Amino acid sequence: MGFNWSQVQWLVAALSVGIGFGLQEIVANFVSGLIILFERPVRVGDIVTIGETSGIVTNIQIRATTIRNWDKQELLVPNKEFITERLLNWTLTDQQNRISIPIGLEYGSDTQLALRVLKQIAQNNERVLDDPEPLVSFDGFADNALTITLRCYLGTVDGRIDVITELHQTIYETFAEQGLVMAFPQREVHLSARQPLEIHLQRSPLPPAAA
Repeated sequence: MGFNWSQVQWLVAALSVGIGFGLQEIVANFVSGLIILFERPVRVGDIVTIGETSGIVTNIQIRATTIRNWDKQELLVPNKEFITERLLNWTLTDQQNRISIPIGLEYGSDTQLALRVLKQIAQNNERVLDDPEPLVSFDGFADNALTITLRCYLGTVDGRIDVITELHQTIYETFAEQGLVMAFPQREVHLSARQPLEIHLQRSPLPPAAA
């Protein structure tokens, strides 16, 4: 082309560096894809959580892996994130998982009764495992409540939300029957008496029937 190497060598060197930087992410995802295929930290059909996304792995390719979330949206995740970021695989070895239900009781409640009721509710649910057995703990004294937590295990991820809903509903109904009151945030308001308080009285308008 009529050019000497000494005239274009710096241009070639700059292009080589630029192409190298541009391809490093592609190369990293390619190598990560090979690691995924050989080590199999995730497989098609696994339920995973990466970052703020949870869903089912539907496809694994050399550059990216496809995750379908619970809204049926498909997210393409670069393979590098599966290797370098924290990955939670719910079904890597088995589908057994634990759910925790924290409950706040108002001060003065019968905590022994609450512990027995929660244990019985978990044992009566057919989808809650007996081994490991459900665990109920009195965790502490919060600002507005006595904190109690129910922890139990499920044999599969399927129906996890249904079981949580069933337990919540049963706990709410049983506590009402047993007279166990759940706490809610309370605030005390102190009025300063350093100066006289201004009090305004206003008559509310009566409805036509009352008039």
